[in-house]
Amino acid sequence: MEYQIKDKVALNKVTHSVRAAQAVLQYSVGAMVDFPDQTLITAAPETWSETQRIYDDRFAKALGVDYFALPTKISYSRFPEWYFCPKCRKFEPIGKWITEYQKRTKQKSLEFDPYMTKHMQCMDCHQDLVVARIVTVCEHGHINDFPWVKWVHKQSKKPICGNPSLSFKTGASGTEGLEGLSISCSCGAFTTLKGAFEKDCFEKLDKDAEEEIFRCEGGHPHKHIKEKCICYPRTVQRGSSSVYFPVLYSSLVIPPYADKLNARIEKSGTFADCEATLSKLPDMRVMILEMHFSKWVGEIAQEIGAPRASVEAVLRRKWLDESDTEIDVTSVKYRAEEYEALNGEISTPSGSLGDFSREGIRKELFQDKLPHIKAVSLIDKVRVVNALIGFSRINPVSGKDDDGFVHIKEPETRWYPAYEVRGEGIFIEFEQSDIDAWITENPLIVERTKKINDNYANSFIGQNHPRTITPKLVLLHTISHLLIKQLSFECGYSIANLSERLYCADASDGKEMAGIFIYTASGDSEGTLGGLVRQGKPDAFPRIFKKAITGAKTCSNDPVCIFSKGQGRESLNLAACHACALLPETCCEERNSFLDRGLIVGTFDNYDLGFYKDLLSTHTAVTVTSKVPFNINGEYTKRDIYDILGVPKEIQGGNWDTGYNRYNGDYFIFANIATQGRTGHDYSNSLDGNLVHWTAKATTNLQQPQVQELIKPQGSVYFFYRDDNLKPWIFAGKVVPEKVYDTAPVQIVWRLYND
Repeated sequence: MEYQIKDKVALNKVTHSVRAAQAVLQYSVGAMVDFPDQTLITAAPETWSETQRIYDDRFAKALGVDYFALPTKISYSRFPEWYFCPKCRKFEPIGKWITEYQKRTKQKSLEFDPYMTKHMQCMDCHQDLVVARIVTVCEHGHINDFPWVKWVHKQSKKPICGNPSLSFKTGASGTEGLEGLSISCSCGAFTTLKGAFEKDCFEKLDKDAEEEIFRCEGGHPHKHIKEKCICYPRTVQRGSSSVYFPVLYSSLVIPPYADKLNARIEKSGTFADCEATLSKLPDMRVMILEMHFSKWVGEIAQEIGAPRASVEAVLRRKWLDESDTEIDVTSVKYRAEEYEALNGEISTPSGSLGDFSREGIRKELFQDKLPHIKAVSLIDKVRVVNALIGFSRINPVSGKDDDGFVHIKEPETRWYPAYEVRGEGIFIEFEQSDIDAWITENPLIVERTKKINDNYANSFIGQNHPRTITPKLVLLHTISHLLIKQLSFECGYSIANLSERLYCADASDGKEMAGIFIYTASGDSEGTLGGLVRQGKPDAFPRIFKKAITGAKTCSNDPVCIFSKGQGRESLNLAACHACALLPETCCEERNSFLDRGLIVGTFDNYDLGFYKDLLSTHTAVTVTSKVPFNINGEYTKRDIYDILGVPKEIQGGNWDTGYNRYNGDYFIFANIATQGRTGHDYSNSLDGNLVHWTAKATTNLQQPQVQELIKPQGSVYFFYRDDNLKPWIFAGKVVPEKVYDTAPVQIVWRLYND
């Protein structure tokens, strides 16, 4: 499609530029960009002046294009069109401002700036014009200027005059809200913006007037077109997040598409000429290839100095292999190819790869330290292509079949805007049998996941894209988030520069997968500093993994977080909040949904839910292990304990006599069993094998810092008991928390262990 563009005006490259990644993400086609002097909307890719081609054959075939392109010179359209002068308050569309500018400006100035792009000023006041702060959007992806003229006249119950001239004023106090924003017309019509943001305001106006003038105008300013639409639009702030939701897909470049020969062919001048020929005549593609394929193979082979047979194999795959056409990039089949490359199922010849390099870690080096993990692979080099295929407004969508999805390109355009990052990553594959056993042995796991499923089914996206959220998905996704948070402290990359890819499917889906890939998504030199892969080595990764898991045991927002029945976007998380498990949305594949650390570490009232409950116990025992100065079942008076520990006389007594006290980083608990304490309280403390049922002080609650230190100790916790106030204390041993109950007072089940 040829867009009817009257003229193109060059903008200042310093003040009117965005980063390449931004041009594909938040500021891409159909999105508004607030520049210092004006607001513009990114135009359709067909209008862009210059692009840099990006190739990923597997990804391109799946999306039905020939290649991808990184924008280097982007075109913009003027939108919104309404501007006002902050001094005289005149409020007009940009066309009228330009007309007045062209009439009153000298010819030399017009030659320099014919469309008032460099000096957007009121001709009378010489003040910089200010763009309207609100627009209208509809569920079909249209965006239009707010109907200023219609609004002021219909609200005033006056007919629209022949030559409206509007003024826009703001309240003097700044506290009047929408009532302080007024619009008036030269004909006497006057109103405010009160009620403009109500969802059905335009429909009500039409109903009251018994006409239809406020329906959506069907604007696609990025294409310079308007199409018929029957919706009633909604008023939104220009900078509102609901104005633009990009739909992006990403893909790993994997063997054989990542080999060095593939890259050499794509960078050759002859290949570029061949691609240009094929792009110009898409309908004759098959015929052209039949005529010229052999010749082109020879020319490219000669240019890059490679064997003809090898070049032919690559070009045949690129141009003639149609087996993977229109595969859904979110499908199990597509992800399975990446999964097999990451875990080493796809063998790659040594030294042949340019954009993909894998090193498998021998299982025996980490098996004893990392339970439930089948394999760890270090991906030294990886290339990721991120492509924009469309967008939506008001509500986010997942794909091109959703209502409200807007394609960013025309059908005949054979490319999508994209950017690529080169980086490194760690791939972790989990034991599927261990996950299955965990789910089978505890029915409460499925019941807990059902809460997320119910919330998802009632959500907007769930109604449009029904799916079953499995415990395995929640497990893998939450571990991924916990690992990313911990790795950001260790590897030198910020959290925003780390991303995840989840591989979760069952045999019934076509491929059994249980893995997570954490990789860098930064644009520095070759995309990698080596810091992430280094943390995947056997001498570092077990420690990092354990830290990530144990750190999830408590959250600063507990107990609210751990007992949550739905939080986050549309209540699609359980025990997961910004303090413990959420990441920047650029890191996450699922928009920070389907997270629950309760399935990782258990909850305060059900420790057995946790997939890694055993790791928690082991890790706690290791970290608090030290030489015990007391004998198990030995009898000690308080004086004996003071002497053994070397407690200064001035701090003896006090908290030592009230149930528990902290000294030199360790905690010491003194509990009466089957008898009341000296305070007169009887909390029915008891010993049950290696478990101790214990109740804290009467005034305690789970949010108190001292209680949090007890259940997540930095040192050791020593437990003493007696059944008679006149008898000495008996040392039962060191303890770690097994279960914690959010009661008043707090109740804890301790587990005894001996070094």
